[in-house]
Amino acid sequence: MTEKSTNAYKTIGEVVKLLDLKSRTGQKTPTYTIRFWEKEFKQIKPKILNNNRRYYDQSSIDLLKKIKFLLKDQGMTINGVKKLLNSSNSKDLDEISNKTIRADNLKNKINKISNIIKQLKNLK
Repeated sequence: MTEKSTNAYKTIGEVVKLLDLKSRTGQKTPTYTIRFWEKEFKQIKPKILNNNRRYYDQSSIDLLKKIKFLLKDQGMTINGVKKLLNSSNSKDLDEISNKTIRADNLKNKINKISNIIKQLKNLK
């Protein structure tokens, strides 16, 4: 089988593999996740051709990678990701290494741990 060019449109199944999405139920390719994200994030615009098959260009795939990173790796909410994507800072995001998101996420975790410690001290 020949490899597709990096500029070629990819099917939804190929995108699921690229993003390494996993299903809790053991479904091999959880395409429902991408279809759900399409409904939530209006910026994702696949080409829908014959028989309602979805095809994604590289910019859509990059956006999906960013969304996956923010939701799955950073633990952000859908509304938080929507706000971030709609803000002017979204163009500066890089799904591999974005210091500001990681710093904010780390601060939130530290605050939660600090609150738990305070609650434990009050139990004594």
